[in-house]
Amino acid sequence: MFFNLKKFTNWEYWPSFMFYIPVVPYAFYLAVKSRSFGFFSAVNPAIEGAGNGLESKYDTVLLIPEKYSPKTIFIKKEMKTADILFEISSQNISFPLIIKPDIGFRGLLVKKINSEKELSQYIQKYNSINLIVQEFINLKKECGIFYYRIPGEKEGTITSITLKKYLTVLGDGKSTLLELIRNDKRAKIYIELISELNKDKLQTVPFKNEEIMLTVIGNHSKGTQFINGNHLISPKLTAILDKLNKNIKGWYYGRVDIKYNNFDELLEGKNFKIIEINGIISEPTHIYDPSKGSYLNALKTIKNHWKIIYKIGVHNKKLNNANFTNLSYLFNLYFGYKKYLKKIKNLNTT
Repeated sequence: MFFNLKKFTNWEYWPSFMFYIPVVPYAFYLAVKSRSFGFFSAVNPAIEGAGNGLESKYDTVLLIPEKYSPKTIFIKKEMKTADILFEISSQNISFPLIIKPDIGFRGLLVKKINSEKELSQYIQKYNSINLIVQEFINLKKECGIFYYRIPGEKEGTITSITLKKYLTVLGDGKSTLLELIRNDKRAKIYIELISELNKDKLQTVPFKNEEIMLTVIGNHSKGTQFINGNHLISPKLTAILDKLNKNIKGWYYGRVDIKYNNFDELLEGKNFKIIEINGIISEPTHIYDPSKGSYLNALKTIKNHWKIIYKIGVHNKKLNNANFTNLSYLFNLYFGYKKYLKKIKNLNTT
């Protein structure tokens, strides 16, 4: 196993609990203030559990207006590969494609599939859970935009834009891909993951100045670099998100992950696809850019977003849009997480 000290000394790579445990006292205060530990459950009535991480990704994709939505297929557990291939063909989805669990977070088991053989191998390993297949959106860039709107107000607010830089290395004409990975300060942190993803190319020698993209999955856990893009927040972009929000009744808070060609087109509402809509579990991921902030600033930003969750939840309850859940729901949620993660872990070891 490869050890890298930077992963432990740089807060960008710290585990998620380091960003949430310090904020627990404030969340507890909001629960007392709202007189419910389930105040967050009223935030997004359109999404099961308001988007707490155990909702169906397929169901949330269906919320996206068709013109912005990737072709998506729901794969019920234990579905045969031949039937899956038939569904893929009938929806005119071609390889490469993206496959992932219907319930997932932080890039859990998300993979680009290049052939029927790879698909069959993935299905064989994970056919005991529900999955979704999506067309691969071949647009150059990806970003995450965090948006919220207070119920009853006409306009919303963008609090975060994260520009995503896929993990790449640059060839020197003499080093193998594996050597380039080992010598790259960011790539070597994810060496086990990306070596598996690029196992057929590790001993090849890229040309000088040839850029090799090691992963096309825009998750921090997959090596993608998150860059603070908050300077791009503008009234024009907010208006686009307002329009989207009004087309999704019952979605008030969360992050949309978008693939696009260039930001000028995005500002015109052209040539982009929304690959995911997330709810209360989503993060303003610009906080993971260490060049524009600190660990304490990241905690402050998360705390501020909990305040927004509280405000939206209370408003929705007052407007009879949704109700708070009880404490037993929270226990079921916690043990649901534990059970699901244990199942995934067992699948990974088989």
